[in-house]
Amino acid sequence: MTKRVPVLVVGAGPVGLALAGDLGWRGVECTLVERGDGSIGQPRMDMVGIRSMEFCRRWGIVPWVESAGYNRDHPQDCAWVTDLNGHEFGREPFPSPAAEKCPPVSPQKRERCPQNFFDPVLARFARSTGHVDLQYHAELESFEDRGDHVVATLRDAETGERRTLEAQYLVGCDGGASAVRQALGIGMSGEPVLSYTTNVVFRCDGLEKLHTKKPAYRYIFIGPEGTWATLVAINGRDQWRFSLVGDAQKRQVTEDEMRRAIVRAVGREFDFEILSMLPWVRRQLVADRYRQGRVFIAGDAAHLTSPTGGFGMNTGILDAVNLSWKLAACVQGWGGPHLLDTYEAEQQPVAVRNVTEASENLRRMLSPRILKPDPAVFDADSPDNEAARREYGQRYTDMMKREWFSVGIHLGYVYEGSAIVVPDGTPRPPNEVARYTPTARPGSRAPHVWLAEGRSTLDLFGRSFVLLRFGAAPPAADALVAAARAAGLPLEVVDIQHAEAEALYQRRLVLVRPDGTVAWRADALPADAARIVDTVRGMIAPAEPAAPRPAYQLAEV
Repeated sequence: MTKRVPVLVVGAGPVGLALAGDLGWRGVECTLVERGDGSIGQPRMDMVGIRSMEFCRRWGIVPWVESAGYNRDHPQDCAWVTDLNGHEFGREPFPSPAAEKCPPVSPQKRERCPQNFFDPVLARFARSTGHVDLQYHAELESFEDRGDHVVATLRDAETGERRTLEAQYLVGCDGGASAVRQALGIGMSGEPVLSYTTNVVFRCDGLEKLHTKKPAYRYIFIGPEGTWATLVAINGRDQWRFSLVGDAQKRQVTEDEMRRAIVRAVGREFDFEILSMLPWVRRQLVADRYRQGRVFIAGDAAHLTSPTGGFGMNTGILDAVNLSWKLAACVQGWGGPHLLDTYEAEQQPVAVRNVTEASENLRRMLSPRILKPDPAVFDADSPDNEAARREYGQRYTDMMKREWFSVGIHLGYVYEGSAIVVPDGTPRPPNEVARYTPTARPGSRAPHVWLAEGRSTLDLFGRSFVLLRFGAAPPAADALVAAARAAGLPLEVVDIQHAEAEALYQRRLVLVRPDGTVAWRADALPADAARIVDTVRGMIAPAEPAAPRPAYQLAEV
């Protein structure tokens, strides 16, 4: 018999696992299929951003992330050098993951957890919900949207056996070469090639004893030709990812060439074991559409970015959480006919912003290729040459700070103009990178305040809509509660007497969506409270067709 399931998720990378896990956490049954076996030979990400960690806090898995396997005592410094036994131009020091403190704007902080550690954590989370059927060696062969459901043909990658599955919705989280996106005929806009790069993961015990530099998470290598390679700690112990940064010309890099490049970077001959080697392409692309009928795309299937900045996977996790509650609403019957349209409307501009910023980070990292340093910085030691190195290093350090300090990218996104957000007339906050100013303006992430020791306002959000009522004598909300009950919209009312929170949220009534986004705020309910409920659940069609989003230009590199 054909199996039926509310949601079929294709691709068990971090975004697919997060989407399936969040659906399961909401009590929605889903099937997650992955054509591989789940093993990660080449981690494609290593930093779980602050917003993603806030979602991990919601799911109760922060301890799993922290204990996943990365050496949390390893410093997170970034340094730019000629080689590890040569000259150091500059360094941005950061504490180890264990020592790093949470910033005032969040109950969490970023965490160093490469994909080979993070994927198993998310798989464990998805399975723990009891609502996710995770199937490896299962490949999506074809699908058909029949209007009221999707029929998918799956093939067992080991036996070749085919089976059919029916789903109310299908989501392609199947990577940059997404078969789902291609089957839908969705194009992508931007730059298809920024550079051809080759990665090697190698093992070397005690690498830090073979060179003269202080430990770091990331080293950037600059030679007379400019920036030519990077080295990143994969587990903070004995595994490293070396990236030979190419250009827009495709060429085959041999293992012998990579070995010689690694020796050049370290600055001496040494023994090491190559574990895997992967050529790949840095791209700057965003899908023209995120949805067609009952089929959606998320993560790398929807946006491809340079890893400079660590925005790729974290933008995908935001996709997953944004889409999950909306799918759950429609599966459970309280979501309106326009709710799912807002997924693309909200997330595509975020992707454009983040992809563009990542490419600008790449341009800054590669700037020595265009503005080559004075050859004197590579010469033997002398007072003049050392001064030239310090001057060049300071300029490069100042330029790179924008990549290292990007809390505004992770927390400052705004769902401006969304059909399920009720604007309050306040101006949109500026788009900032290095700074995030908390705001409860509708369309923004509901801000964090410590209500008690270990209890954040963020801990109130997730499973339902939450109506925050502030003050000793909070305004009446009976009409909104009744309207939500009549519509089947899950709503919890929380009364808060807390001066700091009241000042930050600025209104006495604030309605927060399940994804933690402010949907509406005011000092009192309007006469038609039911209209608020119908708006935030996607029942009300836009008054006029949405204006085309302005054409975006992704930065040239």
